[in-house]
Amino acid sequence: MLASTALVLFMTPGLALFYGGMVRSKSVLNMMMMSLSAMGLIGVLWVLYGYSIAFGNDVGAGLLGNPFEAWGLKGLFVGSYTGDSVSYVLSADIPALVFVAFQATFAIITVALISGAVADRMKFGAWLLFAGLWATIVYFPVAHWVFAFSNDDAGVVGGWIANDLAAIDFAGGTAVHINAGVAALALAIVLGKRKGWPREPMRPHNLTLVMLGAGILWFGWFGFNAGSALGANGTAAFAMVNTIVATCAAMLGWLATERIRDGKATSLGAASGIVAGLVAITPSCASISPMGAILLGAIAGVVCALAVGLKFRFGYDDSLDVVGVHLVGGILGTVLIGFLADPGSPAGVAGLFYGGGVDQLWRQVVGALAVLLYSGILTFVIALIVKAIFGGKIRVSDEDEATGIDESEHAETAYDFSSHRGLAGVAGTPRPDAATASAQSVVAGKEG
Repeated sequence: MLASTALVLFMTPGLALFYGGMVRSKSVLNMMMMSLSAMGLIGVLWVLYGYSIAFGNDVGAGLLGNPFEAWGLKGLFVGSYTGDSVSYVLSADIPALVFVAFQATFAIITVALISGAVADRMKFGAWLLFAGLWATIVYFPVAHWVFAFSNDDAGVVGGWIANDLAAIDFAGGTAVHINAGVAALALAIVLGKRKGWPREPMRPHNLTLVMLGAGILWFGWFGFNAGSALGANGTAAFAMVNTIVATCAAMLGWLATERIRDGKATSLGAASGIVAGLVAITPSCASISPMGAILLGAIAGVVCALAVGLKFRFGYDDSLDVVGVHLVGGILGTVLIGFLADPGSPAGVAGLFYGGGVDQLWRQVVGALAVLLYSGILTFVIALIVKAIFGGKIRVSDEDEATGIDESEHAETAYDFSSHRGLAGVAGTPRPDAATASAQSVVAGKEG
């Protein structure tokens, strides 16, 4: 579990690389900072009260954990850690503090995912305020709904989706991906479109970073999914295999869709297909068979590849396709459990295709819709509140957006070409390649 926690935490820097490579060069540092700042902010809030809201005893109708029960993790670190008798608070069969750390990484990356929809234009201070409010009002309660299971022996009362609705969400299709995806949509609508979108091309500036980020995400996702078994056991192994094959199938599905539609299979498509498969298998990795995982991944790859075009049809500027990949992929992975759940899996539930009827299907649909509506409505309200606090100006000025948000918000640039410009000559003798290098750096500066 310590290793799984480290893997999931590593996903956020991976996301920073993935998102950073997808934006223009003048925005890459800001894009990466939005992910990394989520680590700092949400990590602190999680210890203060986030864990208590998510996993404290329910204080009413399965909607909210007691925020004061484990404030500052009080009561979770007491015990003896040395000597012959070692005793400390447990969560299931692992130390409670390990579970605290593991779930903190989920909270961090869920918030970071939203940032991809608002690339190039949101003030950094406004982002931090939004992130803190959203985690407090939306993510922590939803995590309680989905992840907080009751324990009658210990007198623990959990959330309504996990216990009353009994919808299956093994590692976060609702709490993480649907939650972040619809929040990204609401925030993008409030923020407005980038200047020039969709008329001007806004191509990824560094596909190498995108590919590297996708690889790190896949690597870290084994902690995300297999780690949700809370132990090195058969369920973890089952989740790990499904995480591999569903992602492979999704990548192939996305590439095939590109090839048929556009005539080319792209590296960006491969990276996006990987993420789509990881998203879709997250809720279902312990409830469907490996063959079901391949089918689910292929469906997710094709549907998400098509869904990213919805922003052009409906006119919302989801900069890095958070809606098309995470919202759509999260809905697919959650709802298709109702069809593909295999009674031979660790979850032991039969879906429609295995003779289980629609019983599990309606539960999955209700769980997905509940999170979608709650997160979508409250995110819209939170975004308007943040906008009001900032005097109606939560995005950078037109001039700063044109110059680059890296310079306006952080006084930095990702790529410094000034050293190349300074090599025009040594002791008055120009180098043969000086003119070429200078011209290239000017072009690169304009493109950035």
